[in-house]
Amino acid sequence: MATIHYDHASCVYAGADSLAVDSLDLDINDGEFIVLVGPSGSGKSTALRMLAGLEEIDGGNIRIDGQDMVGVPSKDRDIAMVFQNYALYPNKTVGENMGFALKMMKVPVDERKRRVAEAAELLGLTPFLDRKPAKLSGGQRQRVAMGRAIVREPRVFCMDEPLSNLDAKLRVQTRTQIAALQRRLGTTTVYVTHDQVEAMTMGDRVAVLRDGKLQQFSTPSVLYDHPDNAFVAGFIGSPSMNLCTVPVVSGGVDLAGTTVELSRERMTRLASAGLETVTVGIRPENLVLHRDGTGFAVTVELVEELGSESYVYARLPGDPIPGLGGDPITFVARSAQRAPARLAESVTLQIADPDAIHLFDPTSGDRIED
Repeated sequence: MATIHYDHASCVYAGADSLAVDSLDLDINDGEFIVLVGPSGSGKSTALRMLAGLEEIDGGNIRIDGQDMVGVPSKDRDIAMVFQNYALYPNKTVGENMGFALKMMKVPVDERKRRVAEAAELLGLTPFLDRKPAKLSGGQRQRVAMGRAIVREPRVFCMDEPLSNLDAKLRVQTRTQIAALQRRLGTTTVYVTHDQVEAMTMGDRVAVLRDGKLQQFSTPSVLYDHPDNAFVAGFIGSPSMNLCTVPVVSGGVDLAGTTVELSRERMTRLASAGLETVTVGIRPENLVLHRDGTGFAVTVELVEELGSESYVYARLPGDPIPGLGGDPITFVARSAQRAPARLAESVTLQIADPDAIHLFDPTSGDRIED
C-alpha cells in the first residue's frame, strides 16, 4: 500500500498545441480507491500512465510514498496495471497467465503457486485455472487480468477503463466485485473511467478532469451536492443537472416568465457580482410535474419509463428566453409515477426546493457560493 502525490504534474505530447495533463495536483491516501473521470480527451488515462511510468512527466512530479518517480522506470515503481483489453496470453492457461509476471521476477515455483491459488480463490477462478482465455466469458477474463495484478502484491493498482468491453449487466456486477475486492485488499487504487456512474459508485473520492485540468476532487456526495462549476454540475449525475442561463430579477430569477425566489443572501451575492443573468442548475429530482398550472409550462418530448420511476424530457414552448438566444431550453424531471405524461402534452414543472438550486457565473462557469 502507498500514498500518492501529484505535484503540478504535467505531460505534453509531441506536436500538441496544449498539455494533455496540465499541472495536476492530487493527494491520494494510503488504501484509497480514487477514480479519475472525464470526457474523452480530458487527460485521465494520461495521468494514470504517468503514474505507471508509461508516459514521461514533463513538468512537476509524482511521488509514491514520498519517492519522486521522475525518471524511475515503470518496472521499478511496484505498480500493477489492469488494461481495458485484458492483454491475456491466448496460449497460456488462466493459472499461467496469472503467474507469468511472478515467473519473470524469478519468484520460486512454490511461492508462485501459493499466490496464484490465493488470488484465484479470492476471485472465484479456482475451477478455471486450467482453461485458456478463449474458453472464458468477458467477465471471467477481466477477473483473470485482475488476478494477474493481485498476485504481484504491488503498492498500487492502476486500472484503465477495465470494464469498457463488458455488457451493461456484467459491468454492474464486475464493478461491484472490484470495489469489494479493493476494500478487502486495502491496496491504493487509481481507476480511470469515462462513466460517471462507475465513478460515483466505486470511488472513495473522484477527480473530475476536463482538457487536462482538474475541475474538482472530492467525495461523490460533495460532487453531486456542491459542484465547483457548471461543468462538474452537468457531468456528474444521471440524468445530468438541468442547466440554463436566465435573467436576474427582483427577488429571484426569471424562469420562463415565472419568478423563482432566492434567499436574500443569494440575491446579495448576485448583486455583488454585478450579474444580470445567471446560470441556474436544477437536479431532475427537484422538479415536480403538475397538470394544474402550478409552475412553468413545458411540452413533453420524451418519457423514459424505468419501472420504479420515469424521466420526463420537456422543453419550453416557443422561442428561447428573450434576449439570451440559443436553442429552446430542455428540462429533465424525475417522477415516481409510471407514464406521468404523454408525448406532446403540455404540463407544468415546479421547483420543489428553491434552496436546492445551484447558481453559476454565466461567463466563467464558477459556482456562486450559497
